[in-house]
Amino acid sequence: MRFIRTKAVIATVGLALSLAACGDAGDDGGETTDVEVQENAGDEFDDGTAMKEFADSGEITIGVKYDQPGIGFKGATDDMPVGFDPEIGKILAGSLGIAPEDITWKETISDNREPFLQEGEVDLVIASYSITDERRQIVGQAGPYYVTGQQLLVKSDSDIESLDDVKGTEVCSVTGSTSLENIKAEGAKPRGFDTYSECVDQVLSGTVDAMTTDGAILLGYAAENPDELKVVVEPFSEERYGVGYSLDKPEMCQWIVDTLTDAQEDGTWGEAFEATLGQSGVETPEPPAMDECPAA
Repeated sequence: MRFIRTKAVIATVGLALSLAACGDAGDDGGETTDVEVQENAGDEFDDGTAMKEFADSGEITIGVKYDQPGIGFKGATDDMPVGFDPEIGKILAGSLGIAPEDITWKETISDNREPFLQEGEVDLVIASYSITDERRQIVGQAGPYYVTGQQLLVKSDSDIESLDDVKGTEVCSVTGSTSLENIKAEGAKPRGFDTYSECVDQVLSGTVDAMTTDGAILLGYAAENPDELKVVVEPFSEERYGVGYSLDKPEMCQWIVDTLTDAQEDGTWGEAFEATLGQSGVETPEPPAMDECPAA
């Protein structure tokens, strides 16, 4: 296959000291990754498949988060979202011959990920979308392309240091997330909000005692408020991020898995991680093995 190599500028979104220094998760630090955009991509796919349709039309709509530093973030003046999830989207679109600037991005919150896929609002959801058996009854989820774990974000002077300390306290996350279910099982009083930024504001104001979600996301918010917030407790869940697609298009699963496997093997996955989540100084992990696709 022949590819055109194009530069996609993405933000230097540090999850620790780099964010603390710049104070703005949307700043563009000039980091770049190479996105491979396949020529004549439509020739690679069978007639009647979703991938053939996307490739021939040159259009795809991808749902991502806009308020998760390092994962998916879009500032008011940014042209496109930045973070590890958008980079995964660019890799997938590139295999269809669609360049980053031709992707239609749609802000997707935790509570509308399934409806967006079911109603055709988006073609893919790449939005810190943890794979669960329940979700796979409603939509397709290919992956995981990344594995993280749930932790707590608290005020710097908080006495919460362990999971035992959250029993009976109010802990927020986003409505529709697995994080709320997990923290409820630990004895906390869960409170749901539409976005993570709303939840962070509740912690900062002291309205709730803690916020919970994946550790990678929490580190980004703590780094934006280093004097006011901190991340505590060891990860107490395993969150396996997957790419969501419509069950009406089951052929998409193997395409997603094959494309991301190639990216893992040729180093593109590692470059995407290092330019986003890796800006915090954390070591690039081994890419996770992906699940087998159900029979189409």
